[in-house]
Amino acid sequence: MTSLDHDRKSHATVRPLTAEDIPWTRELFTERWGGVVSVSRGVAHDTTALPGFVALLDGERAGVATYRIAGGECELVTLDSVREGAGAGTALVDAVAGAARAGGAARLWLVTTNDNLRALRFYQRYGFDLVAVHRDAVARSRELKPSIPEIGLDGIPLRHELELELPSRLLRLSPTRSPEC
Repeated sequence: MTSLDHDRKSHATVRPLTAEDIPWTRELFTERWGGVVSVSRGVAHDTTALPGFVALLDGERAGVATYRIAGGECELVTLDSVREGAGAGTALVDAVAGAARAGGAARLWLVTTNDNLRALRFYQRYGFDLVAVHRDAVARSRELKPSIPEIGLDGIPLRHELELELPSRLLRLSPTRSPEC
């Protein structure tokens, strides 16, 4: 079941990312990802320069997503939830999907790495499909961002980029939010 099929609503509210959020996102991205640069498919992104959304729970920042729309496609560049399981991630992906639709994107896609099992679980439960495995792509990403470690989450060697996309039939639906994803 995808998040688009759930009836329960998230308690998270979402608003556009503002300049006032940049110090917080800079600190979050540096703590979790070693800096504000994110690399996907051979492209380095300054995540503090991208549009995005902030999730709020009880008035506090609970997550952030950044994205990029180009050529009829929307890439979900980053997604971070600081209160996992509370619906912030789902609410943020819903907001990015809405921005993708509003921006005329026919495709919503993302890249994660082979070690990020929690993200893979979340994205697949949301409705994303695995569409490509880019073998050894992380070695090329290290050329753009040398701080990417050799060993990733759960002691898994960090080697491959996994590309996922939200099927167009789901992108066209109006999302509902659920804390279950």
